[in-house]
Amino acid sequence: MISDTAIGHPVQRREDVPLITGSARYVADLPVDGCLSAVFVRSPVAHGRVTGIDTGEARSAPGVVDVCAGGDLGLPPIPETAFPPLSPREQFSWPPLATDTVRFAGEALAVVVAESLPAAVDAAELVVASIDPLDAVVDPVDAMADGAPLLFPAHGSNLVIDVPADGQDALEGAEVVVRGRFRNQRVAPVPLETNAILARPAGEGLEVFASTQVPFRLREGLCTALGMDPSTVRVVAPAVGGGFGAKGGVYPEYLVVAALARRLSRPVRWVQERSENLMAMTHGRGQVQEVELGARRDGTLIGLRARTVSEAGAYPWRAGIPARTTRLMAGGVYRVPRVQVHTQAVVTNTTPVGPYRGAGRPEAAAMMERAMDMLAAELDLDPAELRRRNFIRAGEFPYRTASGAVYDTGNYERALDEALHLAGYEALRREQAERRARRDPMALGIGLSTFVEVSGGGWEHGTVRVNSDGSVTVTTGSSPHGQGHETTFAQVASSALGVPYDAVRVLHSDTAVVARGVGTFGSRSGQLGGSAVLNAAKEVVSRARLLAAHLLEASPQDIGLTDGGLAVRGDPSTRLSWAELCAAAADPARRPPGFPGDLAAEADVTAVDGGTYPFGAHVAVVDVDTETGRVTLRRFVAVDDCGAVINPMIVEGQVHGGLAQGVAQALFEEVRYDADGNPVTANLADYAMPSAADLPSWLLGQTVTPTDRNALGVKGVGESGTVGSAVAVQNAVVDALRPWGVTHLDMPATPQRVWEALRRAAQA
Repeated sequence: MISDTAIGHPVQRREDVPLITGSARYVADLPVDGCLSAVFVRSPVAHGRVTGIDTGEARSAPGVVDVCAGGDLGLPPIPETAFPPLSPREQFSWPPLATDTVRFAGEALAVVVAESLPAAVDAAELVVASIDPLDAVVDPVDAMADGAPLLFPAHGSNLVIDVPADGQDALEGAEVVVRGRFRNQRVAPVPLETNAILARPAGEGLEVFASTQVPFRLREGLCTALGMDPSTVRVVAPAVGGGFGAKGGVYPEYLVVAALARRLSRPVRWVQERSENLMAMTHGRGQVQEVELGARRDGTLIGLRARTVSEAGAYPWRAGIPARTTRLMAGGVYRVPRVQVHTQAVVTNTTPVGPYRGAGRPEAAAMMERAMDMLAAELDLDPAELRRRNFIRAGEFPYRTASGAVYDTGNYERALDEALHLAGYEALRREQAERRARRDPMALGIGLSTFVEVSGGGWEHGTVRVNSDGSVTVTTGSSPHGQGHETTFAQVASSALGVPYDAVRVLHSDTAVVARGVGTFGSRSGQLGGSAVLNAAKEVVSRARLLAAHLLEASPQDIGLTDGGLAVRGDPSTRLSWAELCAAAADPARRPPGFPGDLAAEADVTAVDGGTYPFGAHVAVVDVDTETGRVTLRRFVAVDDCGAVINPMIVEGQVHGGLAQGVAQALFEEVRYDADGNPVTANLADYAMPSAADLPSWLLGQTVTPTDRNALGVKGVGESGTVGSAVAVQNAVVDALRPWGVTHLDMPATPQRVWEALRRAAQA
C-alpha cells in the first residue's frame, strides 16, 4: 500500500506550525544577553566626494559603545561577481563603509553601536558627513553617453559588461521584421523580513545568525574578509522571512557587524529598517531591451537580434547573473535559427541590482513574448497560432538553442492547449470582438505567455542516517526560506527507505550541522537537494541490503524493502526493522567484515548540462477602463510543467507566490529616482504593492514532462510563476488597447500610464 505521505502526495507543510503559532524565531527574535545594537549612517546624496565624517558627538552620546567610519575596521571591499568570459575587476568592488566616494543614496558611511537600539538610532543622527556633491546619472542608457558622469573614472566609462553578439546576421532572409524598445523596470524584492544579522564571539571564532539564503557562502565571505579559518565560524540561518534571490550574497553590512563583534568582544545585532531595505537591499530587473524579430510571411521565425542594457546600480557586484541568464534564454520556447544578443551592463548612481525571483528569465520571456505579440499583430495572426507554428516540437528534445542552452524535455504545445482550454479562449475572443464592435469603453484584453526557464544549476549536498531507534536524520546543504524543504525532503527519504514520514527529521541551514552546501536560489532545491537526499537514501538501502543478506543468510539480490525495514522477498517473516539493522551494524560480531558501524551515507549531486528547463503557458484576462486607465485583472490561468512532482500542495503554493510577484511587476511595482539620484519610492507609502484584494483567484493547470537529468525527474518551480506571468498581463493590457492605437506599453500598467498612452495615441 502506498503511503499518503510518499512522493507525489500533497502533504501539509510541517514548517507551517511554528510560523503560524509564532514560535519560529527570526534574527530579531533571538534572545542574547548583552547584545549591542548597530545602526548605519547612510549617504543622503547619490554621488559625491567624502571629505570628512565627524563622529565626535555621536561617540559621547549616552549608551554608545563604538562608532566606525571609512576604513576604521580594516575590511576589504566586496569584489564584483564575474561575468564570463570577463574576470572580477577590483576597481568595481563595493566598500563595506564608503571611504572616498559615495555612489548611491543610502550607501553606508558609518556605523554606530550602542547598548540599545534607541540609543544607537539617536546617536546615528549626530554623525555629520561632509560630502562634496558630484553630478549623478540614473538612467543606464544616459550613463553610456559621451560626457556622462563617471562612477569609476579609472575605468574610463560606466559600461562594465559588454559581450557582443556573434554569428551571422540574425535577420538575413526575413520577409517581415518587427522592432521594439522595451523597458523591464527596476523593482524592489521587499521580503517580509529585511536583511538582519547577529554576530557573537565564540572562543576564538564567531557564531553568526543571519537572514540569508546561502549560509556557506556567507561563511566563506566572512572568513575571507576577517581572515578567519572556516572551522572557527558557524553560520546559522534561523527562520528566514523571504529572500527572492536578494539574500543570496554577502552584504557589506554583514561584514561590518561581524567585524564589530570581534572588535568589541560582544554580540552585535543589526536589523534593517524598511526604508533602509528599499534603498540598500539589491533591486531586481532593470533592463532596457532593443529587439528585432524577423520571420517569413507565414509566421516562421527567422531570427532574433537584440541588445540588452542591464542596470547594475552603483556597484556591479551580482548584476552579471541576470544579464547572463537573459542572454542564454533569449529564444524562449521557439525554433529560432539565429539568435544574436549584445549584452551590456552599466553602473549608475542607484542601488546595486542583483538576482530577483527569476534573475534574467522573466526579462528574457518579456522580451520574446512581447515581440511575438507584435509579430502576430503585424501578420494578422492569432497570437496562439503564431506560437504554435514556432514551438520546438516534443520529439526534438534534447534541443540545443542558438544561444547555447540545451533544453532537456518539453511539450510546449500541450501546455498552451491546456491553458487555452482552462481560460475559455475562444469564448473570450468572441466577447472581445463583441465589445470592440460596439466600441465599449471597458476594453477586454487577452494576453498569452509561453515560456521556458532554466533551473537547478551547480551542485548540492545531502546525507541520510538511520538512528538506533529506527528514525532517520536527513541533512541538506540547501537552506530554505519558505520552500518547504523539511516536508519534501522527508517525503523523499520516507519513500526511499520505507519508513513513516513522521520518523524523518530534516536538518539544514547550520554550517555546524551540515558538512557543506550551496543554498537555495535558482529553483534548485528539489532537483539537486532532493536528489542528493534520494541518492544518499538509496546508498543506505544498498548497504542495509548487504547487512540483511549477511544476517538472513540470503543473497543481497533477494533482499527488498518492506514496511519499516528489509526482508527476503516473498517472506515477510524474515523482516528486519531499521532499528534492528542499525543495532546489527553497530555490533562488530554481527556485521560483515569491513562493514561500517552505522547505516549512513552522503551524496553530492551536480547539475547536468547546466540544469533543467521548466516551462509553461499563462493566459491573463484584463478589463481596461479607457476613460480612467484603470486595469482590472479579471482572470489568470497558469499551466506550469516542473517535471515530476514531489508535493503538489507545495508546488501550487510556489506557483501562487510567483504569480503574485509577476502580476505586481506588471501592474504596480516600480523603483523610481529623480534626476539627482534621490529615491522617490523609499517607503511602502510610495512603493506600490498589491494586496490580496487586488489579485484574482488563480486557475492552475499542470502538465508533467519528467526530466532525465536527476534521479527524481523533477524540475524547478519556485520562479516559473514569475517568469511567465508579468508579460502575460502586459500583453493583455496592450491587446485591450490596440483598437485605440496603442501598440506597446512598458510595465507597470498603472492607471496614469495607461491613460497617458491612450491620450498620446489619440493625438497621433
